Amino acid sequence: MDKLIITAAIQGAELTKKDMPHLPVSPFEVAEEARRACNEGAAVIHLHARDKNGNPSQSAQDYEESIEAIRASGCRAIIQVSTGGAVGMTAEERIGPLTLRPEYATLNTGSVNFGRDVFVNSPDVIEGLAKAMNQYGVKPEFEIFEEGHVHNAMALVKLGLVAAPLNFDFVLGVPGAMAPTARNLVHLVETIPAQTNWTVAGIGRHELPLGGMAVFMGGNVRVGFEDNIYFSKGVVATSNGELVARIARIAKEAGRDIASPEEARRILGLGA
Repeated sequence: MDKLIITAAIQGAELTKKDMPHLPVSPFEVAEEARRACNEGAAVIHLHARDKNGNPSQSAQDYEESIEAIRASGCRAIIQVSTGGAVGMTAEERIGPLTLRPEYATLNTGSVNFGRDVFVNSPDVIEGLAKAMNQYGVKPEFEIFEEGHVHNAMALVKLGLVAAPLNFDFVLGVPGAMAPTARNLVHLVETIPAQTNWTVAGIGRHELPLGGMAVFMGGNVRVGFEDNIYFSKGVVATSNGELVARIARIAKEAGRDIASPEEARRILGLGA
């Protein structure tokens, strides 16, 4: 098995300080959380941006401020920007951070019920985001909430909009989307081509069991406040680093080494 790539999704777009007192919002806070995650073994920082008021933002300027702060903190992890943004944002807004030419970005490949909302990704939006990533030289990671999203992703490959190595992130447990079960994770892994990189992001209490499965199955793991704010039942995590460290310990017990940012770049095909 390749070395384990740990992604830290450090803040997301939906949480507020009321939900999570330790949520990083300002560029300084984001940088501190990224540094903690890096120090515990995260090779990828999945980044959303917030504006001066703490609201979700897809502004290139807001992303740039956070990215510069992360680099100034000494964290050398891959920075993966979000093109999902927040529910209700336009396709034009969501392209914003791609203009910074980051090395890695998420690409949602289908619409999905998202709690009481609907996260809309029409075929035109999906293809438009893929074309923008090509324009700015950004490698995508497909964000998969349902099995049909895998087929939509492979359609982009057939169109020549995304080239190998392919990278998938299975997000399981969002209310209204695919259930966070072991059977569903195994099934999704079986739907993607061989020699393909995959990650699992379990939502809430499912983060740990699905992450543990991925360690032993040869996949990669995403943890962090975007997906889960608890370290154990009723106990709020104090930092993203705490969640990263736990997965790193499981990997160590399994005899699986943790990928450095440089090793993760090679595995994911960044800069190729």
